[in-house]
Amino acid sequence: MAESAAELSESRIFPADSPPPQPNSTGVPVHNLTPEELVAKAIAPVKKQFLRPPPTRANQNDTVKYTNERSSQQHSSTLVKEKKSKRQLKRERRQEKKSASHLCPEVAKSGDVSSCPYKDKCRFSHDLDGFKAQKPDDLEAGSTNTLRKSSEVNGLNKDVQKLLWKNKIKFPKADAKLKSLGLLGPAKSKMKVMEDKEQEGGVDSNNSHATNGNGCMKGTGDSVDESECSPCVPEENNIVNDRPLKKAKSENVENCCSVEGDNGVSVLEEDTRNNTADTQPAAKIDDILPETDGSLKTHPREKKLIDFREKLYLAPLTTVGNLPFRRVCKVLGADVTCGEMAMCTNLLQGQASEWALLRRHSSEDLFGVQICGAYPDTVARTVELIDQQCTVDFIDINMGCPIDIVVNKGAGSCLLTKPMRMKGVIEATSGTADKPITIKVRTGYFEGKNRIDSLIADIGTWGASAVTVHGRTRQQRYSKLADWDYIYQCARKASDDLQVLGNGDIYSYLDWNKHKSDCPELASCMIARGALIKPWIFTEIKEQRHWDITSGERLNIMKDFARFGLEHWGSDKKGVETTRHFLLEWLSYACRYIPVGLLDVIPQRLNWRPPAYYGRDDLETLMASDSAADWIRISEMLLGKVPDGFTFAPKHKSNAYDRAENG
Repeated sequence: MAESAAELSESRIFPADSPPPQPNSTGVPVHNLTPEELVAKAIAPVKKQFLRPPPTRANQNDTVKYTNERSSQQHSSTLVKEKKSKRQLKRERRQEKKSASHLCPEVAKSGDVSSCPYKDKCRFSHDLDGFKAQKPDDLEAGSTNTLRKSSEVNGLNKDVQKLLWKNKIKFPKADAKLKSLGLLGPAKSKMKVMEDKEQEGGVDSNNSHATNGNGCMKGTGDSVDESECSPCVPEENNIVNDRPLKKAKSENVENCCSVEGDNGVSVLEEDTRNNTADTQPAAKIDDILPETDGSLKTHPREKKLIDFREKLYLAPLTTVGNLPFRRVCKVLGADVTCGEMAMCTNLLQGQASEWALLRRHSSEDLFGVQICGAYPDTVARTVELIDQQCTVDFIDINMGCPIDIVVNKGAGSCLLTKPMRMKGVIEATSGTADKPITIKVRTGYFEGKNRIDSLIADIGTWGASAVTVHGRTRQQRYSKLADWDYIYQCARKASDDLQVLGNGDIYSYLDWNKHKSDCPELASCMIARGALIKPWIFTEIKEQRHWDITSGERLNIMKDFARFGLEHWGSDKKGVETTRHFLLEWLSYACRYIPVGLLDVIPQRLNWRPPAYYGRDDLETLMASDSAADWIRISEMLLGKVPDGFTFAPKHKSNAYDRAENG
């Protein structure tokens, strides 16, 4: 590369002939305003000697297209090309898979071309020599693949994934709890329908069969005893095997769960009437148990609880809150970490990309996963599956996600409008899992209509161990400031055994101290966007200081992320580009940080819009750029040149800086 990171960090950039500062994106001439006036307009009060004119771009909102001649010459591969049709893109993807760069996974594992079961019909290439010839050398990841695998847990077992694909995993604890709450859905599972079809096909032509008192079918030549009609769902407090359906069900048990369907009853009515055939025997067993046995079951309040008090909690962050970023935050002082939000339906379908969000590193000593679902049965079964297959300390249920695609499915913030469904989700999950259940909510759905305070007293009795309140409504998204007074009100109304955590706009140790002193009832505070912009906020809180971090120290943190990323995603070509993608996503937030030494007023507030400014060296100026071309330039310092045709556009474009009402 033309200049090294050391050269960038050492050189000073204060051009004497630079033009006077121009109005920023809001049209306000910042060089004429006092620091107090800038703060009132939510503009960061950068010292005047560091201000510079904003870069001219054809489109301020598009960070991929840029008109600067020097940038376009050095990064011509990042320009957005003409949009292609879906058919053309599909054809190109197929051709690309056939190229030598996309080797068949089976051939890659064994090194034998004949090991692929698809032979010539395989979608991938079998050219080993061609793959080795075009494959670049791996980057040093700092650890071997074996060490990487041993330091990460919660991977999806292939056998479990195949059972999920075929819908052949049963959830006895979840179904039993749902039935006891009267929340078992009316629809039959696909597996049950398939079993019924198979059993219907095995009935004799003369329909000579009988049904016992439990609804179990007996053929004329079969001698099925009543005791053989064992319940398909055991008691709620029974231990579930770690590997679901490891042993196939006996023929008699399968027969006893079938119901005759040739009495002129429609399939829909039959399915609705018999949807709980698996759980009815279990309910009968519970009915005949003496009352003393019920006291032996674990009460939700007897679970192992987590003390969140005074702990620094890194919020679950979609896309950017990946495992390498959480490792960076752990090094910088985070106490509690949580995986990215995973959708329950995708987990139950065995999607590997969704299960990857549950991965845990050995350095995460207090770790939880966050899931999101719309209905009690879906969430409860997901919780049971995670409880069996993963090593976690707690399970968090997202009831505050404002994204349209989530809300339109009835999940996330939509649950705030349906308190009875929220109650069903919490009761079902807390009665299913042995791990503590926590929830994350917003103050309400519509702006000006907060409602969590009316539910906070009941959330603890429903079975939740902790609740995190984000001080905004769903309608606000991330605009305006978080309503911490309302969070304090919720914390004071909560029961003593329910821990309440606050979330919103924490960006310095002074913010942390203020919230803790204003409301001692708060167990702790969750840090989200503040950690995205400056992950060393955890160090600042623990050391109670404003860290005037240098550009070299910031680059070292990015180096740690790149090394952790190569260990997690791999150091081959695909792993490098995956690491680069998530590094660029992080840089789209990190560019908002303004060094302490450049501000007239400290600390920086999260809602301040940064004007265009020069850093104290070239590297600091580069890190302050909001141009994707400069982010790519930083990634090239750490991961090498980008491939031909590389493009990048940030996935998240927060509206916290775009709306006028934020000022």
